[in-house]
Amino acid sequence: MKIKEITVVGANGALGVGVSGIFASFGDVKVNMISRSLEKSKIAIEKAGNSVKALKVCDNMKPYTYDNLEECLKNSDYIIETIVEDYSEKERIHKLINKYMKADAISSSVTSGISINGLASCYSEAHKKSFLGIHFFNPPYSLPLCEVIPSKFTNKDIAKFIKNYLSKILNRKVIVVKDEPAFLANRIGFMFINQAMQYAEDYKDNGGIDYIDTILGKFTGRNMAPMETADFVGLDVHKAIVDNVYEHTNDYAHEKFKLPNYVLDLIEDGRYGTKSGEGLYRNSDEVYDIKTEEYRKKKNYKIDFIDKVIEDFKIGEYEKGLETILLDNSIESEICIRFLVDYIVYSLTISKEIAENITDCDIAMAEGFNWIPPIALLEFIGKEKFKELTSKYGYDKLMNNINIQNLKSNYQYEKFLKAKR
Repeated sequence: MKIKEITVVGANGALGVGVSGIFASFGDVKVNMISRSLEKSKIAIEKAGNSVKALKVCDNMKPYTYDNLEECLKNSDYIIETIVEDYSEKERIHKLINKYMKADAISSSVTSGISINGLASCYSEAHKKSFLGIHFFNPPYSLPLCEVIPSKFTNKDIAKFIKNYLSKILNRKVIVVKDEPAFLANRIGFMFINQAMQYAEDYKDNGGIDYIDTILGKFTGRNMAPMETADFVGLDVHKAIVDNVYEHTNDYAHEKFKLPNYVLDLIEDGRYGTKSGEGLYRNSDEVYDIKTEEYRKKKNYKIDFIDKVIEDFKIGEYEKGLETILLDNSIESEICIRFLVDYIVYSLTISKEIAENITDCDIAMAEGFNWIPPIALLEFIGKEKFKELTSKYGYDKLMNNINIQNLKSNYQYEKFLKAKR
C-alpha cells in the first residue's frame, strides 16, 4: 500500500488545516482540500502552509469544493474527513465517501469521540474493512499525539499500515485504542479537568475557580491549569466530551464526569471561554466567582507550600519539593495530593482497559496534553509511597490488578514540573 494522493473533507476547519499541512509536508503527497467554497479552500491552503512553517508545501495542496468530491475521491489513496463533531453530518459525508472511493482506498474520520463502529455502518461490506478513526490533537504540528481507532470491521493489516505511516512518515506519536467514549487521552484529561470544576464548586467559599487552579498549577506538571485549559478548549467542547463519557460509561469515576451547574449556566449564556471572550475566566485578570455569579479580579492566593515547592524546583531539588507537598498539612496540599493520585489511578485503569499497552497513558498525556505522564509522576512520587496513598484513598481494590512494580516510564518527570504557579 502506498499513499500518493489524499483528500481532506472539511479542509478549512482548524483540524482540517493542520492535518493537511502535516500530510503535505511530512508525507509529501498531493492533498485535495475540500471546503464549502473555493475561496475557503484557498485560504485553508495558506493557513496549512503557515501551520507547518513551510509555505513551499502549499504547492502540494489543491483547492476544491464539494462539487468536486467525486473526482477527488476516485483518485485518492486515503480520504480524511475533518468536519464538525456532529454524528448526522459525519454520517452524511461518509455515505458519499463510500459511494465514490476507489476499491483499494482507505477512509478515516477525524474525531475526538464519535463512535467509529457507528460510522462504519455507512460503508459497504467491501469498504468497511478500510475505514477507521483517527484522533489528531490541535494543533497537530505542536501536539504530535495521534490515536488510531479501528472499528470492529477494520482489517488488521490496514490498521497496522496506518499506524506505521502516521508514526514513520508523519512523525506522529501513535497509540491504538478501542472505540470507547473520548478514547484515551481525552478520557483522562477531561476527567481531571471536570473534577477540578467540581472541586471549584465545593470550595467556592475559599475562592472557587482560581483557588483550585492555583493548587493545580504549573508546578504539578502541566503548562496550563485545568480550568484555564477548559476555557482554551471551549466550555461547549468540554461539555460535549464529558456528557458523552457520562452517558455511555459507568466505571468507578462515572460521577467525576458530571458537569457542575455553574458551567452549564455559563454555556447557556454563550460564555464558552477564550473564543467568546469570557467563560470561567475573562480577559487575563478576571475570574468567574461561583458564589456571586459575577466576574472579579483573580486573587494571588498565599499558599505557603506552593511557594516552597517552586523554590525547590528552581534549583532542581525535586525530591525536596515533593516532600514539601507530602508533609504539609494544609487543605490545599491535601487537594493537590488527591488530584495527583486520582490522575495516576484513572490513567492506569483506563489505559489497561482500552489501550494496547498500559504504558500508552504516558504517551497520551505527554504528547496530547503536554502534561506530566502518569507513570513518570508515579515514579516521582515513589511506588511505595504511592501504594500508601492509594490505600488511604480507598483504591486498593482498583489497583490489585495492576503491578506497578513492573511499570517504567520513557519520560523524565523533571521536564514537566515547572517552577511556576
